[in-house]
Amino acid sequence: MANKIGFDPQKYIEEQSKYILERVNHYEKLYLEFGGKLIGDMHAKRVLPGFDQDAKIKLLHKLKDKTEIIICVYAGDIERNKIRGDYGITYDVDIMRLIDELSDYELAVNSVVITRYNEQPSTKVFIHQLEQRNIKVYTHHEIEGYPINVDKIVSDEGFGKNEFIPTSKPIVVVTGPGAGSGKLATCLNQLYHESRQGTIGGYSKFETFPVWNLPLKHPINIAYEAATVDLEDVNMIDSFHFDYYHEVAVNYNRDLESFPIIKRTIERITGKESEFHSPTDMGVNRVAAGIIDEEVVKQAANQEIIRRYFETAYNYKKGLTDLKTLQRIQLIMEENELQEEDRACVKSARQYAEKLKAVDDWDQEFMPSVMALELSEEEFVTGRASKLMDASAAAILNAIKRLANIGDDILLLSPNILEPIQRLKTNELSGRVPTLNTSEILIALSISAVTNPVAQLAYEKLNDLRDKQAHSTVILNKTDEQMLRNLGISFTCDPVYSSKNLFYV
Repeated sequence: MANKIGFDPQKYIEEQSKYILERVNHYEKLYLEFGGKLIGDMHAKRVLPGFDQDAKIKLLHKLKDKTEIIICVYAGDIERNKIRGDYGITYDVDIMRLIDELSDYELAVNSVVITRYNEQPSTKVFIHQLEQRNIKVYTHHEIEGYPINVDKIVSDEGFGKNEFIPTSKPIVVVTGPGAGSGKLATCLNQLYHESRQGTIGGYSKFETFPVWNLPLKHPINIAYEAATVDLEDVNMIDSFHFDYYHEVAVNYNRDLESFPIIKRTIERITGKESEFHSPTDMGVNRVAAGIIDEEVVKQAANQEIIRRYFETAYNYKKGLTDLKTLQRIQLIMEENELQEEDRACVKSARQYAEKLKAVDDWDQEFMPSVMALELSEEEFVTGRASKLMDASAAAILNAIKRLANIGDDILLLSPNILEPIQRLKTNELSGRVPTLNTSEILIALSISAVTNPVAQLAYEKLNDLRDKQAHSTVILNKTDEQMLRNLGISFTCDPVYSSKNLFYV
């Protein structure tokens, strides 16, 4: 799979922007709900090799003169310090990051909306932080009976109680850091107030997955189910679409269940029959137009299913998800006849670990800590944990040496550099573990590169690790996880701890 391209991002952007503008022409104001990640859509990048992870934001950049953005976040997610998995940061930090990146693309952020707000303490602090940075903040309270009680919702006691957010451009993108942020409710709230002011407003949904015009059981659509296994999303044939158009379209259970209510709510707000005959009608999704190699994207999607399986097993082991969720992802794996070791780096890591475990003095209670990194379909490098450095640090050093054609017998880092760092960790900083992690090893490498040409040669190969695949035989510490993300390495790990230690950072 390495370096194989299956998707044309430019063709996608052209098709998608054209379709959005067609929608805009029907209204004075279009509220466009963005599902998935607006920036850094790593899932789409993984299942559609060639997809630009920032394709959506680049698309909006083309429409910047017509577009402004509202960011939604559910107050409960702020209170729980919910983590955005692909970046390893909490939702409040992700919103700050998103605002900065939107500014870089010259896109106007209108405001941040706190949804289902009830004076939660951590959320109040977050609101204060935003306001101190001159970012407008609005709060929307939970409406009793939402989304079922349309009479209550579309009234002065429902949307009428929530604040209206003044906007000035014809396209208002409503986004958020994750599912359940309150994007739809915010769009409908705005439509309610726009209608009361005599503005002809409309709603559409920009959601990349599932892909409505691919088969129900296409690996790309199954990969979406795997990605949302904790939400219990299930892909289904859009029966509304088939009944009206006699055309097969794929959607998912939540949209199908909520469509009659959403349609009725929009009709109550606008006072006229909705132009939408199905939840698929609401979408503006042209992803399939960008697929240029069906086989490549199928293989990539299957790999993503396996990656999501490991992620769920990891979360279960750490107590972050329940057994029911783990069983659902196991069923997806079985139904698609996928095995753990169909991810090639898994097999490489485990084989090396088994060799180490065969050593007489190895503690058989724990699996050796090994990482395997896939450089190509035929080439893998491994690293093992030692008293000097952990397995991921060793694997990365071995990988950049291989890429730079540096012999295995040549040391990149002198003990004269590494030993003082270990002493600093244990003596001055009172650390319990002298082993150097990936971050510390790479800092040492960057220092060595100043005076050591061989180290410099290896250092220059770090960017070549982007989009490589890796697997660890044990759960990684948080520092190594974040460093691998920063390097652009897509990693998985077996749900196994490397020791009895409970403090695992």
